[in-house]
Amino acid sequence: MKYQLNEIVQGTVTAIKNFGAFVELPDGSTGLVHISEISDDYVKNISHYLSVGQKVKVMIIGYKDSKISLSVKQANPENKLEKVSGGTNQNFERMMRNYLRNSSDVIKDLEGRADRY
Repeated sequence: MKYQLNEIVQGTVTAIKNFGAFVELPDGSTGLVHISEISDDYVKNISHYLSVGQKVKVMIIGYKDSKISLSVKQANPENKLEKVSGGTNQNFERMMRNYLRNSSDVIKDLEGRADRY
């Protein structure tokens, strides 16, 4: 089966690598979801978002030679991809707010200790 660009199909994750996930499509062909096409959130560990055997909706975003490029985030614009056990699914802005809040707390604590000496 030949897929059209921007077509959305359901596939099955067959392998996870540090650069992306391989997904088997309904016709038996395999495409790659690059790590940058998994979620709008920062993805450090793909296994926090996908697991082997998981069914996922993917969008066909490109062909090069016999390779098929896929996107999970474009096939799921509402970004409702369920994370797999133990993962964090935070966007960058939320991560920065948490970092700044935690840093501020640490600085206040250190300043309080310095005042005691």
